[in-house]
Amino acid sequence: MKWSLKLARVRGILIQVHWTFLILVTYVAMAYASGGASAAGVAKGVALLIAMFGCVVLHELGHALTAQRFGIHTKDITLLPIGGIARLGRPPDDPTEEFFIAVAGPAVNVVIAGVLWAMLAATDSLQPIRSLLDLGGPFFVQLMWINVVLVLFNLLPAFPMDGGRILRSLLAFRLDYGRATAIAATMGQAMAILFGFLALSPLNPFLLFIAIFVFMGARAEAQQVRIRSALTGLTVRDAMLTDFTVLSGVHPLGDAAHQLLAGSQQDFPVESDSRLIGMLYRPQLVAALRKLGSAVPVSDVVQADYATVRPEDSLHEALARLRLAACSSAPVLDAEGGLVGLLTLENVGELMMLRTVFQGRDERGMLAEIFATD
Repeated sequence: MKWSLKLARVRGILIQVHWTFLILVTYVAMAYASGGASAAGVAKGVALLIAMFGCVVLHELGHALTAQRFGIHTKDITLLPIGGIARLGRPPDDPTEEFFIAVAGPAVNVVIAGVLWAMLAATDSLQPIRSLLDLGGPFFVQLMWINVVLVLFNLLPAFPMDGGRILRSLLAFRLDYGRATAIAATMGQAMAILFGFLALSPLNPFLLFIAIFVFMGARAEAQQVRIRSALTGLTVRDAMLTDFTVLSGVHPLGDAAHQLLAGSQQDFPVESDSRLIGMLYRPQLVAALRKLGSAVPVSDVVQADYATVRPEDSLHEALARLRLAACSSAPVLDAEGGLVGLLTLENVGELMMLRTVFQGRDERGMLAEIFATD
């Protein structure tokens, strides 16, 4: 995610914090100061916020490390003012996998709250949940109740919270995956509308923000599943371009600009001595032309870190790979590493449009004819 500060890497998973998190830190510091807290009290409030987000990181690592056990890679975990987001390489294929991945996050908070409860009980320091509202309340008591609240909030049966995914996984044992998602998404949007009404009287901007976040998250989840359903059974071979331009690394950027203007292709594989050395993406080309001029060789600005796919790969998994790499296209390589095609988001969109047109007819046969290769 852009404008994020990298903090650490755990088991290959990048942990980063978005700059907007500083807004929340500032808001908390001002809230404690306006409440009459001393400098030490303000520092304690900020420390509690950081500890809370440390628990959020552990929550997301619970998801990510459980996903790894099912062979699902997590690229990164990003901390935002609204919480943490773990970007999985692909959605779970099985309801059992999704259930355990979704439950793992809240389970981490249950463990944290349990450890804190045992520690506080042993020292006779337990206090009721209303201590959360006390700006000067005991640090570990408040942290324990924060974890309890995180568990309860995340278990709400609404996307994009964990409860929505747990609900979908349970429904998917008996229903079609798309139908299970539709039910869970509808419940999420209904809950978001309820939050919205509760936020209006009296006006609660934070609850209203949560309502919008839940509503948009539920809609986005339903949309992703519709896309996944539309791509079921398709491979990269069905959607890849076979008539495309390949640039030579020794040619100047001016030639690349000419190719960009001459056709509809936006991104270009780059070869040197008939060997693929990278990709030149449109934003990268435009930025290099502005900064370096048109005479610079393509090889000087080629992007060597890019996603690759195989013709036989599932189209849905290939798109997930593009999303993780933040790429708009990927070269298609055969078993020997030879370049045989180019997969672009635009072409996938065209394929999905044609599937919609042919819906209810023998679409697989029609598409086989349209995308047949020699």
